[in-house]
Amino acid sequence: MKKIVFFLLLSVTLLGCKDETECCANPTTDIVLKFSHHWDGVPLSNLDFNEFKFTTENGEEISIERYRYVISNINIIGSKNHFLIDLASNSETEISITELLKGTTNLNFTFGFSDDDNVDGIYQDLNSASFNVPAMLGGGYHYMQFDGKYKDTNNQDANFNYHAIRAVDRSDPNNLVFEDTSFEVDLGTVQIGNNTVIEINVNIAEWFKNPTTWNLNELNTVLMPNFEAQKIMSANGKNVFSLGNLTSN
Repeated sequence: MKKIVFFLLLSVTLLGCKDETECCANPTTDIVLKFSHHWDGVPLSNLDFNEFKFTTENGEEISIERYRYVISNINIIGSKNHFLIDLASNSETEISITELLKGTTNLNFTFGFSDDDNVDGIYQDLNSASFNVPAMLGGGYHYMQFDGKYKDTNNQDANFNYHAIRAVDRSDPNNLVFEDTSFEVDLGTVQIGNNTVIEINVNIAEWFKNPTTWNLNELNTVLMPNFEAQKIMSANGKNVFSLGNLTSN
């Protein structure tokens, strides 16, 4: 009898272990991508808007009135996706991702939309946010809307609209020539643990300085139809994003 009881207990134990192994072989967790904005290391939030607090690499003092941009196809989500990051709202600078497998993985995303995804009118949230590009420029969506004021050469307040879109050459309005100026941001390897918060640093100052020093007195408004300006924006933007701190419970 003892042998039978022992066998039954052993069987139950083994079955329980098997079930536990199966349920825990691929543990998942929820994580947050937190976009932390700064100007060359000085933290920046919507509380800093509308004040001349920052100076570009070229020496222009600027104030920021709006800063929002689209990222798409975050690889760890595993499907087509896009998000509007808006510095005007703290709740729109974080992305929550549920049921992500724990472990080591690479993290990357696209700034803006690739041509395949930049289809005019299909994203209702961006339509509602007035993020569309006019048909005369090929339609689709903005990658970024960055607006504010700068002190011009006469120390007067002047507007800038640093808007990034797919570059379009309108030399012949009947035959538009496009160049995909979106780019991939590869943040490298990250370790996903319990409720990990992944900080993504966003250095806004980089839009104006690397590899091309941006002169706001020459390039300030009407930049969307400027083919060469859009290509410079794309090159400078590749230095904006970097991996910050990772914290887990």
